[in-house]
Formats: sequence, C-alpha cells, structure tokens
Amino acid sequence: MLTHLRVDGFKNLIGVDLYFGPFTCVAGANAVGKSNLFDAILFLKALMDVPILDAAMAVRDEHGAVSDIRHLFTQTPSGICLPICIEAEILVPPTGSDYLDQPAEAKTTFLSYRIKLEYRAPNGHGARPRVELVEESLDYIKKSEAHAHLPFDHSVKWRDTVVQGRRTSPYISTEIQEDDTRVIKLHQDTSTGGGRTRLFQAEKLPRTVLSTVNAQESPTAVLARQEMLNWRPLQLEPSALRMSDGFDAPAQLSPNGAHLPATLYRLAQQWKEEDSTRQPRDQEGEAQMPDQQREGFALTQIANRLCELIDHVGAVRIDRDEKRELLTLLLTDQYGTELPAKALSDGTLRFLALASVEIDPTLTGLICLEEPENGIHPERIGAIIGLLRDIAVDPSLAVGDDNPLRQVIINTHSPIVVGQVPDESVIFAVPEQRIVAGQVIKGVSFRCLSGTWRAQDKVGMRTLQKGRALAFLQPVAEKGDASRKGGDRRVIDREDMIQMKLEL
Repeated sequence: MLTHLRVDGFKNLIGVDLYFGPFTCVAGANAVGKSNLFDAILFLKALMDVPILDAAMAVRDEHGAVSDIRHLFTQTPSGICLPICIEAEILVPPTGSDYLDQPAEAKTTFLSYRIKLEYRAPNGHGARPRVELVEESLDYIKKSEAHAHLPFDHSVKWRDTVVQGRRTSPYISTEIQEDDTRVIKLHQDTSTGGGRTRLFQAEKLPRTVLSTVNAQESPTAVLARQEMLNWRPLQLEPSALRMSDGFDAPAQLSPNGAHLPATLYRLAQQWKEEDSTRQPRDQEGEAQMPDQQREGFALTQIANRLCELIDHVGAVRIDRDEKRELLTLLLTDQYGTELPAKALSDGTLRFLALASVEIDPTLTGLICLEEPENGIHPERIGAIIGLLRDIAVDPSLAVGDDNPLRQVIINTHSPIVVGQVPDESVIFAVPEQRIVAGQVIKGVSFRCLSGTWRAQDKVGMRTLQKGRALAFLQPVAEKGDASRKGGDRRVIDREDMIQMKLEL
C-alpha cells in the first residue's frame, strides 16, 4: 500500500507531496497532469523490474508514445533537465517470496524508499542518452511513529496488522566518498546476522539496487520490491473483456481486462476446495452441498453483486468446452436468456471485472484506474464508485483474507464522479506556475477540501477554494440556440428545452 508519495522533477510534477488512504480520487481537467501522477507511480514499479533506461522508455509522453527520455524530466525554458526525485512510504506484506520463489520474511513492514535520477546527454557521436542513478535508499519507519505517517482514519487493530517489526539501521543507503563518487550500500538483513554490506558505484549501475535483491540476503528489501511490482494499472478494454480463455490461460485479470473467464473459473474452483472442509457433512462424512453448487457459489456472489449494480441479472457461469478447451463467460438475464460475453454491454463487462477483483483475496496492492466512468451510464456512476471503495481495504478492520490489503486510486475529469466520491477521498489537480532556478515552469498543484483529514495540521495540504470546487461539480453546459432550424437543430436548441432550463 502506498501511503505517502513525494515527486519532484518528473514531467510537470514539481514539489508534489501527497498522502493516500485506501481509496483516493484525483480530479482535474484534461492535460493538467493528473495522469502524470500515475506515470510516476508506474515508473517506480518499472524500476523494480527492468534497467533504468528501459523503465524510462516505457513511460508514455503527452502523445501516448515514447520519443525522447527527456520528456520524463521537468525541463526549464532553456532546456535544462531537472533531477527526478521520488520518495514513497509503503506498507509491505510480512511474508512473501523473491523471483526465485524463495521465502522472505520482513524485519519491518512500514518502509520509506527514495530514488534520485539525473539525465545525462550523449557524450559522443552515436552515443545514447543515459539516466544515471544518483541516490537510492530504503529505510524503516518506527512503529511508534506509524500513526503520524498514517493520517487517514484507521483503527489500532488495523494498524497493528500492517505495521510490524523492529529495525535500527537502513536496508539501503547512499554515501558520498572523499573523491565525490557515490556508493550505494546494501546492508545485511539476514536473521542470523553477520552478513557483509555490499557496495555499488552509483554511476555505473544500469538498474536500481532494489531490483537485484534476493530473499536469502535481503528479505525485507525483497518484499518492498514485490510490493511495488504488485502495483497495477487497470485500463479495462471491452474487446479484451469479451474474449474466451484457453484452459492454460493465466488465471489472473490482466491490466486490460483479459482472462476474466479464467479468473472467474479459478475463483469458483478455489471456493469449492476451501469450502469443502467447512461445510456440513452427513453421517457418512459426505459433503451435503454438491460440488457443482459449491463451485458456483463464488459466481453467485458476483451475480448478486451485479444485481445491486445492474438490473435484470439472473446468474453468471463459466462454460467449460472440453473439445475446444475454452472457458467462456455467460450471463443469464431475468428472463432466463443466456448471453455470452460478446453480447454484453461495455458497462456490464466492467462491473463484472471489478466484481471479480472484489472477491479475489489473492489480488492485493495498489490498483490505478483511469476514468472509471468510461462506458458507464451516468445513473450507474455512484454504483461503480461504491464498488471501487469496497475493493479497497477497510481500515477499521484487521487485515486478512476477508479484508486484503488493497488500495484503489482513480483519476477523473467527470463532475458526476467528483460528486459521488467521499469528500475525504478527493484530491483536485489544478494548473500552477512554478519558479525553478529563476525560470517559470508550468506545473500542477494538488488540493483537498477544507475540513478533511488532508487539510489538518498533521498533513497541511492546501485547500481548494469553494468556488473552484463548485466548478468541478458543474459540467459546462452549452446554451441552446433557438435560431437553429431543420437538420441543424440539436436537442438543446429546442424551444421547450430552452424554456425548461430557464425555469430551473
């Protein structure tokens, strides 16, 4: 879980300092920079997996394509690239495994990770530009100080399940030597002690030190890495949601929504296996509920959830075609008609995908979802916001299988969405000019509403003026033109519609 993020020098993010709760909505006009916040988060994720230059090249520019890695850096009008500094405070799971599936156990579960990168121009003909790692650190946050670092409302029992362990020294640190070279230190973190600190010359590193750790030497760092690798964007595409799956398809929902049938089939089978040990049995020890009925329970949960969100839903099932080895999603409406995924609306498919996320205890970590209103009827916006809030962890309860440590951050430009989210959960992105090194740079500022936890002294976030907040809730309505006639006349140009608006 990402609880606190500082970003400086990344695209138009200058001096950004944000706290996050379980559910957050970032609202702002198009091209203001709210998507850059997601890009910074996902860039940090990529740095845990691939070389620094590859991670930089994977970040989209304002046109959605990669052209020059300089677009990643805040640039002054004179063309100077400012350093990128990103610092993230994260909650990590107490146990997990590394990329070789070796078990790891965290010494502490509340960590602070910081990285600083600088752009290096090509130094010769045919040379490529570089992104140099200047600083990297991974430190612990004391349990006694955790409450101050978690300013959103939460219970002590929730905090006690997510903040554990004790440590007296950092896991990764950076030191400047006498000759001004920078050395990144990977400190020992073994349970028996006695491990040697490993030293890395920063300017020669093609990737972050954290991306190289293993469970045997650095179990806590491994879990920090795995937590950030677990951050996922969700950009649900109807074409992907409509596809059937082969028997050997991944049983985890992809960022674009692919593998929904395989995911639902896994959840159904998983519930059947887990419940077989809990359900009542007859005198001969046989389960009283048939396998098929137990298998369908997870899908029944989803169908019941859909009934709360969408009218006319009867049942959901996965058809297993043994001949073609295909899994196909089928939905039965209230009249008994069975419809394949290809016949379902975009909105219904989005609800199905998110409902599967809600009941999947294996899907943890941060979920970033852009513009959840896409493909959803305005009357259903409140329902999908409610579903997204339910996907996120409940900070009043202890974390467990029935309350996984899951976080949701969405962004939107829709006044309808802004009106439906809790006032404690919304952050507004507004354009703001910044002065850096005596030069004016177009940046973005993030504000909250007065009276919310972000506005309190502990966080001290700037608040949005009420007039500007009201503008976020009122869509820009074009006035009707009664002079338009014939085929050029729009609905808003009808005289009765114009009169109705005047009466309102």
